[in-house]
Amino acid sequence: MIDLHGKTAVVFGLANKRSIAWGIAQQLHAAGATLAIGYQNERMKLEAHGLIAELPGATGFQCDVSVDAEIDSVFAALKEQHGKIDILVHAIAFALPADLKGEFINTSREGFRIAHEVSVYSLIALSRAAAPLMTEGGSILTLTYLASERVVPHYNVMALAKASLEATVRYLAYELGAKNIRVNAISAGPINTLAARGVGDLSTMRSAQVERSPLHRNVDQSEVGGTALFLASSLASAVTGETIYVDCGFNIMGF
Repeated sequence: MIDLHGKTAVVFGLANKRSIAWGIAQQLHAAGATLAIGYQNERMKLEAHGLIAELPGATGFQCDVSVDAEIDSVFAALKEQHGKIDILVHAIAFALPADLKGEFINTSREGFRIAHEVSVYSLIALSRAAAPLMTEGGSILTLTYLASERVVPHYNVMALAKASLEATVRYLAYELGAKNIRVNAISAGPINTLAARGVGDLSTMRSAQVERSPLHRNVDQSEVGGTALFLASSLASAVTGETIYVDCGFNIMGF
């Protein structure tokens, strides 16, 4: 059994009970980690705090990761409250709805910028803020998807962002390795999250997963959380710069 007592985990990206961030937070909490859980804005506050209350000892905070001042403020508060952190979870992605439903060739310049700023640059910004607090080493985790390397209709600009995110994981792993900070990505199968519902034809993606994956089913948040728990623990002490697939084997199939 993995024991994270004495470890502090900071989880960004909680929206609701369907969030992958929620599945990860539950697993980390069950293993004994002290949790600080972030949500984007005031609109999400009530639902987020309702969930956070289900995890005794966990605290919540608001942070728009596109605003550097908010990131700085959050990590200053984390330093004051916890002294150090051990685990950072980046479960954040966003693209303009119009850029996920139309033709890829019509991706807007602004939509391209927003998708990469929110979904990719935020990992760099959060890692930069977290690294000085990872005084005993640490684990940084993010979430990606198979569309980073294969065409998934309607995923469009978000596929480009996920490809960039995976490259970012490798570069961060290289630079932070000297500080014993590991950086990895989990590539989960399609899950019915708030963000995923913005992708056109999510139901088709999930049906294809059931039909073609070796396990003939969809993955759920708790299974992604279990892999995150492993990557956050000492059992994964030599794993960094990797993309770990948690998709019931769908990624291995040719057709």
